[in-house]
Order: sequence, then structure tokens, then C-alpha cells
Amino acid sequence: MRLSLVILLLSVLFRHAGLAQTTLRIAQVPAATPAGAALYLAGSCNSWQPASAAYRFTSNPDGSYQLVLPASVKGAFAYKITRGSWETVETDARNQDIENRVCTPGDKDGELQLTVHNWKDLSAAGASRCQSTALQPNVQVISTSFPMPQLGRTRRVWMYLPSDYASAPTKRYPVLYMHDGQNVFDACTSFSGEWGIDETLSQLQQQGLDATGCLVVAVDNGGSERLNELSPWKNPEYGGGQGNEYVDFLARTLKPYIDANYRTLSGREFTGIAGSSMGGLISTYAALKYPQVYSKVGVFSPAFWFAKDSLFAYLRPRRPQPNTQFYFVSGTTESETMVPLMKAVHDTLARAGAGVQYTTPADGKHTEWFWKREFPAAYRWLYQPDATMQQRRNRGPLPYGAYLNAEQNQLIVHLPSGRGKGQVAILNQQKQTVLRKHVKGGSAVDVSRLPAGSYEVLVRVKDQVGRQLLVKQ
Repeated sequence: MRLSLVILLLSVLFRHAGLAQTTLRIAQVPAATPAGAALYLAGSCNSWQPASAAYRFTSNPDGSYQLVLPASVKGAFAYKITRGSWETVETDARNQDIENRVCTPGDKDGELQLTVHNWKDLSAAGASRCQSTALQPNVQVISTSFPMPQLGRTRRVWMYLPSDYASAPTKRYPVLYMHDGQNVFDACTSFSGEWGIDETLSQLQQQGLDATGCLVVAVDNGGSERLNELSPWKNPEYGGGQGNEYVDFLARTLKPYIDANYRTLSGREFTGIAGSSMGGLISTYAALKYPQVYSKVGVFSPAFWFAKDSLFAYLRPRRPQPNTQFYFVSGTTESETMVPLMKAVHDTLARAGAGVQYTTPADGKHTEWFWKREFPAAYRWLYQPDATMQQRRNRGPLPYGAYLNAEQNQLIVHLPSGRGKGQVAILNQQKQTVLRKHVKGGSAVDVSRLPAGSYEVLVRVKDQVGRQLLVKQ
């Protein structure tokens, strides 16, 4: 009798525990939805994984789908429905990108009814509405399968060229490296809208607000590998741990290729890195690991929560190089921890001597339209030269370009026009000078005697000095 009573009480408790969890029910999906399609929830509750097994909907005989949220999900979160990838994310009735849905577990008597109007890849309207930015002359795909030897993979890489790149053949440009490249330029390849970087920068140039111009290099995310690649530290629930190799790829493989094939200002003073969410985390890490590569860091709605203890342990002993700038921006209500953690990182870097800008708009959301809106201010703060620096040009950064011609074992150096002579010094990892040579514009410095390894290159013209990383394989 007592055993039966215990079993009855336990069953009641379990039943009520189940009722306490929120159920999401998709009552209607598009007619074009493939038979047997797997539907997933991708949101801030699972770090926006588009095919997380723990967030897969169960299909019902009546054609509906349902998902009982894990009990671990607490508080409001943003999300979208996918068929397993961001290329198959839901859209609205006109096949336009939609705002993130918002769910607060416990609302609506424990059940939330949903309708999916369209899938990004299956609507005829999608093909007609989508005019690919990549067809415009100033945006190009460098490669659909650029090698990533550090990770044993390939990836699509995009390039934006300033509007005067072709008409000013002797001009050299700063560079900004970005993550989640499929969302940077082209609405057709994004999963929730594009940043519109090409339109923004072209407009700034046309308005005379950006006299220098900037190249933007954007690397697509790795899909199922995104969380692994965009954090050097592992999160016990979501993964991570390959970010170190990813930033090595950017600094040691991709940047040397860009400098050798495009007219860049290759010094750290002209090189930046930026990204949102996990991209904000990996941008911060990249700048700290490679201070001789990056001096400008755009951090949008950073996912510092993903590896907060490891990040702060990494931050504490490291002082950024002088003239390193970090721009932080996040909405105040994106999550409970985002702004406090962003402020803590900001304060740590400020105490270490970095230049920091910090803004928290009340209407900010964890989505592309917000980052698109905030990008112009971040870009101008990071890349526009200070008026005092312009007036005292001899004490500003040296606008030069240098790259390794690996086949001929030569370092090619381009000095600023009008500056006929300079000096190159190459330092090893012990900061010892292993090579020094006077150069002219376009000079080739023989580096064949240097063993494989990482070096720091210092280029000096009178009292101006530029520095950058040199990797010799």
C-alpha cells in the first residue's frame, strides 16, 4: 500500500514538473516543407546553433511540431526556427528576414503556438527579391574554398574594395577583418539580414566622411563548427576550443595572402578585426594574442559569457600595445550578463592602457539590423585619423605596405610616396635584431637566411615607425 502511494505521488510530481516546462508548438508550416523535415530552435538559449539535437522539434501525426524546452532554460530568450542550417531559416510571408522571436518560459500557460510562413531557401519570392551584393564590382568572393591549414578545412572568403581602388592604382588602404562573412555584405547568404558594410563604407566615401577608405575581408562561419572556431576555450555545454587555430589562420595565412595580393597598409596601426556575439569574443582574443597584427577591435554584443572565467584569466596578465583601440557596443536588454561582462572587459582593458569606447543603446537587439546601425560609428571611431595626428604627421603611424614573397624569400617593402628612403629591422621572438637594411620604395629585402618562424618587422622613415608580424614557413 505504501509503495503504491509513493509511486502515485511520484507520478503526480513528475506530471506537474512536466507541466511547468514550456512547450513550443508549430501549428502550421509552409506547404513546400519537405516531408520528414527536421525542425530546430536556434536561439540565445543554445548559442544560436541551427541544428542542436537538444532543441529539435518532434513531429506529430497531425502535421504539427512541438518542443518541450529543457528545464535548464531560464528567463526570456530570442530565437528562430530552422530546418538545420541558417540557409533554411524561417522567413515571413513575403520571404523577408524576420525579427528574432522572443520566448519567456512559463508564459502562455506553458504552451506557445507558432506559425512558420516561409523558408529562406524554398520560396519562389526569395529568388526574385534577392539581388546579390556580390555581383557589385566592389564586392567579390576571393575564394569559395580558401585553405585553412591550421584547421584542416576550407572556407568562403569575401573582399570589399573601396570605391576608388581601381582609379587610384598607387593608393594603399587599411584593412578590417570580420567573421560571419555570409552576413556582412549579402542578404541572400545571411540568415537574419546583412550588415550592409559595402553600402555603408561606399556612402561614407561619397559623403567625404572617409577620405582613406578601407578594405574589408570577411570569413564565413563554419556552420556546425562556428562555436568551436570562435572560442579558444571550451564551454562544457556548447563546445569551443578551436579559436586559437582560427586566429592563427587569420594572422598567419589569410593576412599574408591579402597583403601580397592587394594594396594594403599592412602595419598593425592600420589593421582591425571585428565581429558580433561569438565574433566579439574571438576578436577580443585575436587582438590580445596578436598585438603586433591588430590595433583596432570592434566588439558588438559579445558572447563573453561563453568562456568568461578563461577570458578574464587571459586578460589579467596582458597589456595591449600602445594605441590599441576597442569599441564595445551592446543593447542593455540583450541578456542579463552581456552588459556587465562587457563593462568588466572594458574596465580591464582601460586599466591596461587601451583606448576604449563603450556604448549601450537601450533599444539594442542581438541581431544584424542593430549591428548594421551601430557599425558606422564604430568604424569612424576606430579608423578615422585624429585631427591632432594629422597636424603632426611625422609622429603618426607610418603608411607603408610590406609582404613576404615566399617563393623568392624576399620581403617586399612599399614606402609612402614622397618618402624616398627608410630602414627595415627584423626582430626574432627574443626581440633581438637579426636583420637590418636600408630600403627605398619597392625594395626587396632578402630573408633567405632567416630560419622558419615568427618575426616582428619594424619599418622606419625618419621618426615614423610601423610594425607588423612576419611569418616565415
